[in-house]
Amino acid sequence: MTLSALPPSSGLAAGERRCDERRIAEMLDAIAAISDAGEGINRIAYTATERRAHALVAGWLRDLGARVSVDAVGNTLAEFAGTDPTLGALGTGSHLDSVPEGGAFDGVAGVVAAIEVMRTLAEDGRRLRHPLRVIAFAAEEGARFGQACLGSKAAAGLLGTADAHELRDLDGISLADAMSGVGFDPERMGDAAWDPREWSAFVELHIEQGRVLETEAIGIGIVDVISGSTRLRMDLAGRPSHTGGTPMDLRADALAAAAEVVLLAERLANDARHRGTRATVGQLTVKPNAVTTIPGHVRLTVDVRDVDSDRQRETARDIVREASDVCARRGIGMTMRVIGDISPVVLPVRLRDITIRAAAALGRPYRVLVSGASHDAQMINDIIPSAMIFVPSRNGISHDCAEWTSSSQIADGADVLRASLELLDRER
Repeated sequence: MTLSALPPSSGLAAGERRCDERRIAEMLDAIAAISDAGEGINRIAYTATERRAHALVAGWLRDLGARVSVDAVGNTLAEFAGTDPTLGALGTGSHLDSVPEGGAFDGVAGVVAAIEVMRTLAEDGRRLRHPLRVIAFAAEEGARFGQACLGSKAAAGLLGTADAHELRDLDGISLADAMSGVGFDPERMGDAAWDPREWSAFVELHIEQGRVLETEAIGIGIVDVISGSTRLRMDLAGRPSHTGGTPMDLRADALAAAAEVVLLAERLANDARHRGTRATVGQLTVKPNAVTTIPGHVRLTVDVRDVDSDRQRETARDIVREASDVCARRGIGMTMRVIGDISPVVLPVRLRDITIRAAAALGRPYRVLVSGASHDAQMINDIIPSAMIFVPSRNGISHDCAEWTSSSQIADGADVLRASLELLDRER
């Protein structure tokens, strides 16, 4: 059955679960099988492996009768026609790429939930007034190029060709070259920008990546605020020399200075003035990286996250100022560059209330909570009103092969996602 010839929807109806956890599990397993070698899931942005996952999802959506396309930056979009062609589309979906040695649920849960919603609509003979669009975004994870949500930023008009030539991974490969390597023209990046007039709303389902829902034994989270992120890259230049021949008081050890920077970032994020801030040094590249040579150069990244935009930027400035003092005291040169800066986002109250109503109508316990992670919905909200639904993460673990959310929990979230789309369809 396809969605192309279904009768109009009869509206939201409470009741037992509609979405099938078995089918969700099968889709999760099929996507997890698409991974490069190594522990966990390795489906890195702008690799052939990421593109294979997109091709698999595109095939499933075509089988449901969708019109499927891939835009200039690799986002996969599938449209199911509505009964009223004058209405803007309701969108849902998430991403398919992973961090190195990541888990099988981050992003993917939202994509398979969206597909399952479309299947259940077809099986129930329900067709909405609005067109429905499922989106699998490309390159959401910032692990490769230092900036998160590249596909959704391009869709929101927040990323351009100049950025593609400027952003580079640890191997020095530019985003532009990586895109070209999998068949996309970075000079056409602007073509991926969405026209807001063609859309009505966007709702993303995602795993929580925290422990709030699990701790409180609640199955559904309704996100009201998404944290911002300021990302810094620091280069510390010392003096490489022999570990045995150089006295301790004559050293300019770049790694020792970097160690102080790691600890000062942790200290600042933990003090009373910055309470609620998260600061992380996630990458350290040491040169020459030899047992018998004092490190002469260290490149490190700092990721500062907060729901308070002023405090977020203030913390980043404090880290840079104190790191500069550390380097001056140790005789180390320091250069700093901002490689990403995203403000916190308060999601629209009206859409949040609709997702709450959907959960309540289905009798699903829920709570409103903050997202500490960045998401595609955060970028899309810049041009289209957006909402987010969370499902629990076991032990709060994410970005690791131990990441786990049950198919049953995802199915419950998918039911709320479907009900939210149906409510939006009736009210917009």
